[in-house]
Amino acid sequence: MEETAPIYNAIYGDRTWEQITLGELINKGGAAGRIFRVKGHPQMVAKIFHNLGKSSTNREKLQAMLLNRPSFSPAMKDGKQFTMEDGNSYVQIAWPEALLEDENGFCVGYLMPLIDLSQAASLDHFMQKAIRHKLKLTEKYEHRVQAAYNLCTMVAALHEKGHYIVDLKPSNVYVYKQSMLIAILDCDGFSIRGEKSRYPAEFVSEEYIYPEGMQLSCEQMGEEQDKFALAVILFKLLNNGIHPFSGVPRKQGVPNLTIQERIAAYRYAYGSWADLYQAPHPYSIHDYFAKDTLELFDRAFVKGMKRPTAAEWERHLRNLLQNLRPCKKNSDHAYFTSKGCGLCLMDEKFKSDMQERRQQLQTPKTVRGLEIDKMSPEQMEQEKIMERRRVIRANHITAAAAVVYLLFFGMVHFMAAPFAETLKTAGIGVQAIGITLIMAAIHRLFQKLRPKVPLFRYEMLPLLLEVYAFICLLVALIAVNRLPLEILMLAS
Repeated sequence: MEETAPIYNAIYGDRTWEQITLGELINKGGAAGRIFRVKGHPQMVAKIFHNLGKSSTNREKLQAMLLNRPSFSPAMKDGKQFTMEDGNSYVQIAWPEALLEDENGFCVGYLMPLIDLSQAASLDHFMQKAIRHKLKLTEKYEHRVQAAYNLCTMVAALHEKGHYIVDLKPSNVYVYKQSMLIAILDCDGFSIRGEKSRYPAEFVSEEYIYPEGMQLSCEQMGEEQDKFALAVILFKLLNNGIHPFSGVPRKQGVPNLTIQERIAAYRYAYGSWADLYQAPHPYSIHDYFAKDTLELFDRAFVKGMKRPTAAEWERHLRNLLQNLRPCKKNSDHAYFTSKGCGLCLMDEKFKSDMQERRQQLQTPKTVRGLEIDKMSPEQMEQEKIMERRRVIRANHITAAAAVVYLLFFGMVHFMAAPFAETLKTAGIGVQAIGITLIMAAIHRLFQKLRPKVPLFRYEMLPLLLEVYAFICLLVALIAVNRLPLEILMLAS
């Protein structure tokens, strides 16, 4: 026996009502509810809540949404309203059109416009080049700037009515592939301003939570959360998906903080002031942003500054779009200033890095001319034994050379005796210069030998040998010139 389709009363904002019948289930939905088609209303869908125990609260929130609708300007092209390929208008937000009651008067859900997601893609899919290529999304940089602008217009319109998204992140935003217009779903989860009270948001996501809100619940969050999350999304859209709080730690061994931990500590690496914890991502193009763009990002992410509103970003991005410069080298690229195309530079850097990496992988690692990958464990163990023997032999040679060195400098004053008169005639100053040059030559010799001679890798040994040579030369100087030993007291 076929199950009877549920029938509900749809109550609109102007107090009119009608009965509607649910059609097929098209989406099991998320945590809040399931999505059904509506018979007789092809452009509408119904969201039926999972939890009917919140009927009273849901009713009040939906009534506030029906009475305080945000207004969005229709998309225009060539002076006419911009429509999809099938002739239908672009639906930019799934805002409630009517609340739904069951036969007992319980609020069970709401009607909303149908958003055709087959013509859209999640905003996070536009962030990475590899994903854009896989999903055959537009590669034009100008289109990503257009999407950023359209998102700002949506958020600004919501804020104008006192509503906040709170859980604003790329995966919750959809972009129409042909127009770059924005579509926002699950509006019942927003923070909604009512006539007498506010109906709080229900969710918020890490990596988009503003630093001052770390100790707050999502019910306590509002415009500051939206302003921060919006700035993060804009940065990622303009900078090839790079999160503004990601980067490369400057020191080895430091704790690897999560993105949200870096946000909490204001570890923004792309601003006017360098961050001590991390350097920018090596493929970031932020240096090629316009100066006023960087200033807005500073305001969004630097501690103690006033974050830009969605309306400010809307005005700024409109200006960027009007002054965007097409790249002559790559038609998909565009840039902002006379610095040139950062996208081209990063493409070249990436290709160079990949080529270098491939060469490293292709170049075999060898030991005494034998490739390590082709050596057996027995050969490698034999090689270790031979290496130890070479080190021992080198140490024996070094020790023998050190003995000869000590004997040579120990005999310097005797070897200098036959030349005493000549050296005295030259004067102590010339002799001191000679000693200085000899010591400099010895020091330079030891510096060159240190990487090659195992015993010299310990800094103390060459240092002691240098000091010994200097003492011996000093003794020779005193002996040749027959200076009184009391001259050494001048050093004290």
